[in-house]
Amino acid sequence: MPIKSFRGKLADSGIDTISLHTNNGSVGYRVKKLQGLPGVPGNDNFESVIKIYSVPQSTATNTMDFNDQTLLAVIFYSSYGVGGANTDVVIFDNATFNQDIYVTYKESGGGASGETFNYYIELESMPLALDENTVATLKDIRNIKSQ
Repeated sequence: MPIKSFRGKLADSGIDTISLHTNNGSVGYRVKKLQGLPGVPGNDNFESVIKIYSVPQSTATNTMDFNDQTLLAVIFYSSYGVGGANTDVVIFDNATFNQDIYVTYKESGGGASGETFNYYIELESMPLALDENTVATLKDIRNIKSQ
C-alpha cells in the first residue's frame, strides 16, 4: 500500500489540520508511524504530548484517555537538558479513517513556555469498498456529534 507522509511544527497548545477527505470518501488511511522532535533539542527539561484525532479539537491537552474513540495516535516525549536522556513513547490505533485528521501539541511541564515541537506522520493509504467507506464516514460523523 502507498505511504503518504506529513510533517509540521507546532507551538505549545497548537493544532494542525491534515486534509485527507475526498469527494466520495473512497480512500482510507491508517497511521503507520508517528515521530517527533523538539524545536530546539537539548535546551531545556521538558515533556511533550502530541496527539492525532479523527475529529476537530478546540484545545490541545496533555491528558491521554484511551477510552476516547477519536484518538488515533499519541507520542509522549521527554528530554532532560544537554547530556540528559531523551525518551519517547508512541502508541497508535490501527483504525481506518477517510476524513481529515487533527494533530495537537501540548507541553506537559518542565520546559519554558513557547516551546515548539516537530512531528512526522506516515499514513498507509488504501482504496475503500463502498461498505467500508460508509462505515468510516458514519463513524466520523457519530464521533463529531458526540463531542
